[in-house]
Amino acid sequence: MTSTNTSSESCLTLTSPTDILAAVPYLVGFHPSASLIVIGLDRGQAKVVARWGVPFPPDTLAPMLSLFDREGVTEAVIIGYGSGDMVTPAVDEARRLAAKGEVRVGEALRAHEGRYWSYVCDVPSCCPPEGTPYDPTTTQVAAEATVRGMVALPDREALERMIAPVTGPVRMAMRRATADVIGEVRGDLMAAPNLDAFAEQHITDGLARVRSALTTHGEGGRLNDAEAARLGLDLAIVRVRDEAWTLMHESHAPLWKDLTRRLEPRFVPPAASLLAMSAWRAGNSVQATIALERALTIDPGYSMANLLMHALQNLLSPAILSGRLPTPAELDAAMGSPHAGWLLPLINLFDEDDAHTQPC
Repeated sequence: MTSTNTSSESCLTLTSPTDILAAVPYLVGFHPSASLIVIGLDRGQAKVVARWGVPFPPDTLAPMLSLFDREGVTEAVIIGYGSGDMVTPAVDEARRLAAKGEVRVGEALRAHEGRYWSYVCDVPSCCPPEGTPYDPTTTQVAAEATVRGMVALPDREALERMIAPVTGPVRMAMRRATADVIGEVRGDLMAAPNLDAFAEQHITDGLARVRSALTTHGEGGRLNDAEAARLGLDLAIVRVRDEAWTLMHESHAPLWKDLTRRLEPRFVPPAASLLAMSAWRAGNSVQATIALERALTIDPGYSMANLLMHALQNLLSPAILSGRLPTPAELDAAMGSPHAGWLLPLINLFDEDDAHTQPC
């Protein structure tokens, strides 16, 4: 499931089923297939767009009612992509829930192989049984969306490739940099006369590196391989990762996207979760979901990724976190003084080997 808030900057005028079908790829960011799309409106203005893959388990759409209530949705447009046996049960469930929430369904469509059918119109002259042919790429809506800078990638896989692991010489360089940084940290750790004092200094330096990396990317720069590898190790420490979380802004997404692509897989879950958080705050729940899938494929138990995935699956708004994220000082007060135990999540990753999981 993905949900995307709309804005005035991306407003498109839709007056027909063809317009709706032409607009959907730009609203979700890609040309959907095997999908259910629900557009929630109020006074003709789109408030939210939600997508689910079909078929889906029972009660998957249950959070839709709270979404409609929270966003003040009074009317909905429902579009299913795929064969009738796959799409119709999903559309029927969405229509049932909309009626339960007293939300009027202005249109309900099924699109498949270049034709569409309406679930609310049975007039053969405008909605023939064999479907109505359409081409979403040649409409005025598609042209307007392009002019407004909106993008519709060919499919969801194209979005996945945007945060896919780097390969080739770039991967090999990052692998060497990671091994070098691990060797350095391990050597310093073994030589430390006081492990708690070492942990305190290491974490203090890691917090500084997070802020420095955000500044570097904010100024248009990019971390070199050694800097990226070291920050990947830093983020394995919960207190350092949470520093990035407390400072979170949607403008930070390029840094976390870069690290999600470049880090060795075992170090990816924190960066991918931070990417998901920044994308979610920016209203890009599609990218957020893909980033979380990446994190949870590597570590199914990673708590931050599971927490955010739960929020997305329940169609929660990122506004629920407004004013609720702790400050760095509050984190310090809650977690206490750094000690050697804080380094265990990092140390546990030292001896894992990503070579067999990552293409070169």
